[in-house]
Amino acid sequence: MKLGLILFTAFTFATTSFASSAIEISSLDGSPVKTDAELTGKVVIVDFWASWCGPCRKSFPFFNQLQQKHRADGLVVLAVNEDEERADAEAFLKQYPANFAVLFDRQGQLASQYQIPGMPTTVVIDRQGKIRYSHSGFFESKTAAFEQEIQQLLQEDVKP
Repeated sequence: MKLGLILFTAFTFATTSFASSAIEISSLDGSPVKTDAELTGKVVIVDFWASWCGPCRKSFPFFNQLQQKHRADGLVVLAVNEDEERADAEAFLKQYPANFAVLFDRQGQLASQYQIPGMPTTVVIDRQGKIRYSHSGFFESKTAAFEQEIQQLLQEDVKP
């Protein structure tokens, strides 16, 4: 199911792990979207971005490619927008479409909880819900190493 642009309605994330059951989000039409089944046992990339972020223009095509290449293996990409105005995010997405879920954190609560140092910042969460990697900035020269991290996590089993 393509979630498109969806809004956060509650922000109850832990800073050391990612509890999918703590997420409450709604679609643009206001209907609730459940993410438990979609995220449980998955490798999750959470990318914090803003429309004014230059490197974000380069990261979106990379995350589109990763999502397409590794979705069947259990990868989920979530992009969390930090613009104050949703219209700014929507304008960005018209130029740089996302083939993954885009979430809106207008008040920056999620970014505060994750202690995001700047845009973009990418947090990689393993199948057990633990943060395994965090990257500040986006550098095309580091995409191969980033993809290797993802492939390694995708190969790990879910531990009960």
